Amino acid sequence: MSEQARRRTPTSPKAPRPHRRPKKDPVRILAFEVLRAVDERDAYANLVLPPLLKKAREKNEGFDGRDAALATELVYGTLRRQGTYDSIIAACVDRPLREVDPPVLDVLALGAHQLLGTRIPSHAAVSATVELARVVLGDGRAKFVNAVLRKIAQDDFDTWVARVAPPYEDDAEDHLAVVHSHPRWVVSALWDALGGGRAGIEELLTADNERPEVTLVARPGRATTAELTGEDTRPGRWSPYAVRLAEGGEPGAIEAVREGRAGVQDEGSQLVAIALANAPLDGPDTRWLDGCAGPGGKAALLGALAAERGAALLASEKQPHRARLVERALAGNPGPYQVIAADGTRPPWREGSFDRVLMDVPCSGLGALRRRPEARWRRRPGDLDGFAPLQRGLLTEALRAVRVGGVVGYATCSPHLAETRVVVDDVLKKTGGAELIDARPLLPGVPSLGDGPDVQLWPHLHGTDAMYLALIRRTA
Repeated sequence: MSEQARRRTPTSPKAPRPHRRPKKDPVRILAFEVLRAVDERDAYANLVLPPLLKKAREKNEGFDGRDAALATELVYGTLRRQGTYDSIIAACVDRPLREVDPPVLDVLALGAHQLLGTRIPSHAAVSATVELARVVLGDGRAKFVNAVLRKIAQDDFDTWVARVAPPYEDDAEDHLAVVHSHPRWVVSALWDALGGGRAGIEELLTADNERPEVTLVARPGRATTAELTGEDTRPGRWSPYAVRLAEGGEPGAIEAVREGRAGVQDEGSQLVAIALANAPLDGPDTRWLDGCAGPGGKAALLGALAAERGAALLASEKQPHRARLVERALAGNPGPYQVIAADGTRPPWREGSFDRVLMDVPCSGLGALRRRPEARWRRRPGDLDGFAPLQRGLLTEALRAVRVGGVVGYATCSPHLAETRVVVDDVLKKTGGAELIDARPLLPGVPSLGDGPDVQLWPHLHGTDAMYLALIRRTA
């Protein structure tokens, strides 16, 4: 070997590579921040995500609509499938999940969703998630994330589910819980309320995991559906005041929404208000009450309907900050109305003061899991015991508030029988002097409303939240 070649031959170990700073991905960092807020602060993604998206647009010139759409999909897709992803992650780690730090689990779940729930190529999903881990967790835990995600990437979603879910024949509820990412007790409660066999409950659980449409309401006398109609809209299915936005449509881009003459409101919520407004009455029809009015969507629609008939609306909400939201929703209503902060179980109004009363009571929210997927993991069966006295108290006071011949609408955004029929039956047995009205004819054109007289709407049958409505006439 020549002297020159010898000089080129290394005689010492290679020098370590210089430390590479991780690349910051604003989309995935934002999604991680939302998941941490949901976990740490019991926040709701639909409240946390919009301001973070706005801030990202202002801070990063390159953050565009596609980035916002990806961040939204990562957040909601991960939350909807969290239970299934946890089962898959548990099969890929050598310790119980409770021993894995929550921030690490959030990063792993984000990675699992990209691998199993999106069209992002596997190598890109792993690489981007490991880079995220380096930024938010550090290099050490990023190696752990890398190892787990590479195991997950070896199979597709269906293969993993077949591996981690118990057979349906052995445990139907646990199988559905893992496959469709719902707590077992929620699967059981929904199945009890829905009735029927396997096909119906699977359709319902599948619908819970789909992205819901954004539905607008044209408030009568203030806006028309024609004003809301455009290239990005479609007519509502059931409500005469509803317009559905196409995917990616922006409510704030519509003038009537910006001015408060129209708003965002699920079609099931609209149907509840319309049915109460159209229920037959004996006698006058001049005073209406919304006894749990916050945040104001139903109150705004009721107020507009009342105004068309020359009736006045009293909107009552216990929490002052929610009462202010009701005031904002009703601002500009053409008819007389008043908003007060009052407890519906200790009301300031006299007995028999109203012709129509809506009592949309606080509940578990199991009917809106499409919009708030994290609620399924936050609720516990014992929570219903806390709601029960309040729901019965509010319905009892609603029946006292309405005059003889008047009508009460009892509504919940939950199909759980303990929050719907059980409450109504208990209160009617104790109070007397009231009878159920068949609510089904007051939802014309809406199919699959069951045997009545109450009504339960379903995401998979009606494309709405799972709203419940019982209409009750005071008879004595």
